[in-house]
Amino acid sequence: MKSDYAKLASRALAISLLLSAALLPGCGGGEQGSEGEQGSQEETTTAPSGKSTNAQGGDATAQVVAATEAFLATLDDAQREQASFEFDSDLKTSNWSNLPAPLVERSGVPLSDMTEEQQQAAMAILQAALSEEGYQKTVGIMVSDQVLADEGGDGGPQFGIDRYVVAILGTPSKTEPWMFQFGGHHLGLNLTVSGQDNVLTPSFVGVQPSEYTLDEAGDLPSFVPTDALGGGTIRPMGDENDLAFKMINALDQTQQEQAILDYQVSDLILGPGEDGRVLEPEGIPASEMNADQQAILLDLVRQWVGIVNEGTAEKRMSKIEDDLNETYFAWSGPTTNGQPVYYRITGPTLHIEFAHENQPPPGGVLHIHSIYRDPTDDYGEQSISK
Repeated sequence: MKSDYAKLASRALAISLLLSAALLPGCGGGEQGSEGEQGSQEETTTAPSGKSTNAQGGDATAQVVAATEAFLATLDDAQREQASFEFDSDLKTSNWSNLPAPLVERSGVPLSDMTEEQQQAAMAILQAALSEEGYQKTVGIMVSDQVLADEGGDGGPQFGIDRYVVAILGTPSKTEPWMFQFGGHHLGLNLTVSGQDNVLTPSFVGVQPSEYTLDEAGDLPSFVPTDALGGGTIRPMGDENDLAFKMINALDQTQQEQAILDYQVSDLILGPGEDGRVLEPEGIPASEMNADQQAILLDLVRQWVGIVNEGTAEKRMSKIEDDLNETYFAWSGPTTNGQPVYYRITGPTLHIEFAHENQPPPGGVLHIHSIYRDPTDDYGEQSISK
């Protein structure tokens, strides 16, 4: 798709430089213990600090449009054509995966083919589009993939930060629908922007290794905001793990028997490539939980809903809370934290799956897969038809 950005390049480039300077994250970060409680385990970072352009509210659509225009203005003509596609392109559904390159090649411009200015501008889109926590989770997943790459091995799957890809479907607009895709191994973010609606479903979020230290990541590219990740052991999906075990163990025996599936599940059912399918709710409905148990369930759901900017996330959570009695929690596996498990949360507008990948003997957790969907609005289908 050829887009006429030339006449806007001067203005957008200025925006890019301002965003690159203004959006660099701060330092620090909270520490998280094994049960998701602050300060209960020293030197474990699961939700490190950083700054998002949406942290103080404001017009999320205007911010992400400005950041995307600024990014496109930094590209040369060939790169801009490589990054840009029609909004109704089939790539919308096929250009994201949990698998690494070259098993699944992504269309778009990889970070490896960008200058440092362009890389910073790409990261600025993420900061504009996501919440503070969502941006930090994304950075943590990217760094984890660099740790995996640094573990060595020639040939076969290829890992690392430089293999993450940016694609823009449609023309960035405050009124007309368009889409921002960012992904690589264990990450596939699909943000559909349609007026004031910012829809992040479907998206894949995973991590390998599930925990690491920055020392294991080696020399990272200068555009990666390592200060945002804090120190100690970094667990980009620590809350998704710990709150789930808190949830299953908050249920009494009768409730657990209802929640635990009578068959084993070891990986995602409705992952990438499974668009349009729905699963019948299984497990225990929130209507049969007490208020404290429901609060834990909502905190768990928020780990995915809260990736997108705060204003959008709050509206989304409000809808999920309205449907809470029709929302189900299902579990497969042991109930002791540290053991590989699978769980699922399903509601009228919600589908979340989380699965550990098992380590080779003697066992343990190798890495994490998860999927976040809205069966009524994946790819912004409902928002676009308004």
